[in-house]
Amino acid sequence: MFQSQCITLFSLCALISGYSEEDRVRDLMSRYPLIDGHNDLALQLRKHYNNQLNHINFYDIKEIATDISRLQAGHVQGQMFSVYVLCGAQEKDAVRLTLEQIDVLKRMCTQNKDFELVTSTQELRDSHLKHKIACMLSVEGGHSIDSSLPVLRMFYQLGVRSMALTHTCNTPWAESSSKRYSFYQRQNNSLTTFGRAVVEEMNRLGMIIDLSHTSWGTAQAVLKLSKAPVIFSHSSSYSLCNSDRNVPDWMLKELKKNRGLIMVNFHSNFISCKREANISLVADHFDHIKNIIGVDSIGIGSDFEGAISFPKGLDDVSKYPALIKELLQRNWTEQELADILRRNFVRVFDEVEKMRDKMVMEPPSEVQISLEEVHNPCRLVLRHPDSPSASDQHGPSALHILLTAVLLLSTLSLL
Repeated sequence: MFQSQCITLFSLCALISGYSEEDRVRDLMSRYPLIDGHNDLALQLRKHYNNQLNHINFYDIKEIATDISRLQAGHVQGQMFSVYVLCGAQEKDAVRLTLEQIDVLKRMCTQNKDFELVTSTQELRDSHLKHKIACMLSVEGGHSIDSSLPVLRMFYQLGVRSMALTHTCNTPWAESSSKRYSFYQRQNNSLTTFGRAVVEEMNRLGMIIDLSHTSWGTAQAVLKLSKAPVIFSHSSSYSLCNSDRNVPDWMLKELKKNRGLIMVNFHSNFISCKREANISLVADHFDHIKNIIGVDSIGIGSDFEGAISFPKGLDDVSKYPALIKELLQRNWTEQELADILRRNFVRVFDEVEKMRDKMVMEPPSEVQISLEEVHNPCRLVLRHPDSPSASDQHGPSALHILLTAVLLLSTLSLL
């Protein structure tokens, strides 16, 4: 009763003073600007512009939902940009394509004065003080490392600070939530020995583990293994929309134990399980997750530029204030909203770095995946071609077969 009277009194005072709900949202998001967990802008830059950045005005990109002007209007201060290549590149040129997408994002974030590439929590905080939009790089899909820990480490050296273990395809070492591709189908082995090595090496490096797109089995195994908090960078509640891309309540509780974060996805198919949704339905996901595990484990991971349909009123990156207004109207406090807007993500990133610092004396992992697990016809064994071991890896050499045939013909001619 008292709380209701206070809310009514605040609304009356706001009306008298001319301080509207929009003003309240603007003031809140100015003090606690958003860090969003997932945006596929790089994919759209390749699709629409073939990565030719000199032809793009990043303040006005009409074909898509993201540009600097709209990010600023949406009070976005930090954006995890996805480095994504299609699963069809697995067993082919996934590493090359990933490097090209890293290159395009690094160029975008260093050539535009309102962007800044950041690789640590301190740089993230500093960029806020400088009124920059912080760019963070996240590889979306473990197929991008071609089952190689050295490649993972090189991505880290290039500035990547997060990786989703799978996309819509299995890797040789982790299982996807999707059955779309036939890659590496297996039973009862959601995270292999090499997969565990990937998780441990990401902890050692200080790289955020992203479980969006993984199967529940893989996610559960990682939550038990990881020494640092993990994230679901763009997933929503399975209880409200029973897509395998969403997170069930029992796993949300495991995530809370891990001190991790679920960053709610705006994609209509994951909000309403239909092509259409609205802001109220998105807010329902926030309310449900808050009721299950509390506000400390929630963030925002819109999936702009990756998804194909968004709720009415949340159709581009300028529209985040509409969601915050809806949550304010549902009696979320400003401190709770500050947590989901940015403080929870900063806390997780900081804890990941602290675990890295604890593991600083551990050497880089030298675990290698076996050829039998990869069975990739394009994978070369890097040995001298004249060595017996190289020949053994790929069967008889062409020269050996030719010599055998010559000897056989010579024998037959003597008969």
